[in-house]
Amino acid sequence: MASTSIETTTTTTTTTTAERRGIPGAQFVEDVQTYLSQLGLDVNSALAFLQERLQQYKLVEMKLLAQQRDLQAKIPDIEKCLDVVGTLQAKKGTGEAHIADFEVSEGIYSRAHLEDADSVCLWLGANVMLEYSCEEATSLLQNNLDNAKASLEVLIADLQFLRDQVTITQVTIARVYNWDVHQRRIRQATAVKDS
Repeated sequence: MASTSIETTTTTTTTTTAERRGIPGAQFVEDVQTYLSQLGLDVNSALAFLQERLQQYKLVEMKLLAQQRDLQAKIPDIEKCLDVVGTLQAKKGTGEAHIADFEVSEGIYSRAHLEDADSVCLWLGANVMLEYSCEEATSLLQNNLDNAKASLEVLIADLQFLRDQVTITQVTIARVYNWDVHQRRIRQATAVKDS
């Protein structure tokens, strides 16, 4: 119940960022007392919610970083395949054999003498390999490369947005905590003065 109120409330005391691709925007709280009173929360409940949101952001960040690493590893592989197919196309019809080293397994390479090649086999993953003409292979690989680069750009933008939300949430946690400490000191000073 409290999380719904916190996510949807926007007033002059908070600044809310819209969500991006399913990542909820964080609220920067300018006036903590108004923020807490409008939501009907105490400091501990607000801090618990903010800590939970921070952990959610960290989890999403880990997933996005893993996707980024995968894409950054995939792009050079696609580019290498494009180069090989381009070399085969350039050598086609010249009558000269082409010597190529190719990876059989991780760290294991084999040397091949290739003559005119009309087609290539591309490993698509999940134990699937298909034969394509060199033109089809070039088109498919270029399309995959463009998609991977576009996805990487989106992931980088998502990560930047996420880091901004983490920072806003951390600042808000600090502001709520510091406000609570300040209020406790005021209450203690008043209690000492009244005694």
